Amino acid sequence: MKNLFKTFWAYALMIGSVVPCVAQDIVKSPLALGEIAPYQMEVTYDKTSHLIFPTAIRYVDLGSDYLIASKAEEAENVLRIKASVREFEPETNFSVITNDGRFYNFNVCYNSCPQTLSYDLQSMQKAVDKTSGNDVLFEELGNNSPSLAGLILETIYKRDKHIIKHIGAKSFGIQFTLKGIYIHNGKYYFHTEIINYTNVPYQIDFINFKVVDKKLARRTVVQERPMIPLRTYKPLDEIAGKTVEQNVFLLNQFTISDDKVLQIEIFEKNGGRHQTLQVENSDLIRARLIKDMHLKI
Repeated sequence: MKNLFKTFWAYALMIGSVVPCVAQDIVKSPLALGEIAPYQMEVTYDKTSHLIFPTAIRYVDLGSDYLIASKAEEAENVLRIKASVREFEPETNFSVITNDGRFYNFNVCYNSCPQTLSYDLQSMQKAVDKTSGNDVLFEELGNNSPSLAGLILETIYKRDKHIIKHIGAKSFGIQFTLKGIYIHNGKYYFHTEIINYTNVPYQIDFINFKVVDKKLARRTVVQERPMIPLRTYKPLDEIAGKTVEQNVFLLNQFTISDDKVLQIEIFEKNGGRHQTLQVENSDLIRARLIKDMHLKI
């Protein structure tokens, strides 16, 4: 009988120890489903490692003082990182958020001679669906997913439809055209095109979106309302001679009164071949709707 009681209490203690573990696993499991698996990498003191991300780097957080990191000059999507001391034992980490809303996490160990010093995360992302993965929401985009906004920019660019036929400007051998206006979830997408008919490259200095009075002669700074693009599909660069380039700009939704127009101005660097487009409210309210599921335009 004593042996029976001993066996009973042994089972009772075993069950009592298992139940809290099971309960703990149940509590942890929902969070585990959202785990972002870290990438493993090695750094050293005498050499610099470089990571090339698909889009511009927006945020970097280092897990300890064992690491130092910075963006490469004139390369918004390249991060350089190395050890700040000649050797460290514990593993550390760092995290990166890019402009397309992607969150990256890296676990880092010290190695005096790492096998790899350069990492191309652009190639890695091409292997996955661009609409999947973790997405960080940015204040300026509201509830819009950065990766979906990027996909819409890319879709408009690649489909290259010429919907608007009446908005364009041409002078000095440069033609600037607004090919389409699209709308999705409270955001405008402006599709533009530049044709350089000359042999002289057209170097773009900057582009302006602003709302002004129709009576331009009476225009003042107070009457101008700048509209800052939230995203641009391609960097503003150079249009080589005898070539055509297009771009897509993402802006917040807005409308204007009948006595005002939206001006889209593009300025040449160290030149005078500036171009200006005028968009009226009737053009804005006819913006083509983009459907979420199949990105139908």
